[in-house]
Amino acid sequence: MLDKLIRIAAAGALAFTVMGTTTAFAKDGDVIRRGPCSGASDWKLKLSPEDGRIEVQFEVDQNVVGDTWRVRFFRNGTLFATARATTTAPSGSFEVRRLANNGSGTDAFRVRAANLSTGEVCVGRASI
Repeated sequence: MLDKLIRIAAAGALAFTVMGTTTAFAKDGDVIRRGPCSGASDWKLKLSPEDGRIEVQFEVDQNVVGDTWRVRFFRNGTLFATARATTTAPSGSFEVRRLANNGSGTDAFRVRAANLSTGEVCVGRASI
């Protein structure tokens, strides 16, 4: 019986891990990806259809307040927007949103954020 419970717990843990690292689809065709940065931070990239365009939302959770990050947005390999963001209280995170043109077919997005004081880098990728 204990062996069976251990197998069930292990399968549940594996399913949770796989679900946390794959593409998740939210409401209305949204695409959400998450992952780790080069240090202790985590990122989240969300792509959403928005009136014929694509809203690209990038979040970094660093758990440190007051750090400045440089954020660069790419669509199909071409830079289309840049930003600077500062982590804020209470969570020590930031969020940046930009609108991109919606080309024909699938659009591949990459967002790269670099912490200007620590050098930590976060890179998120998703397609819609």
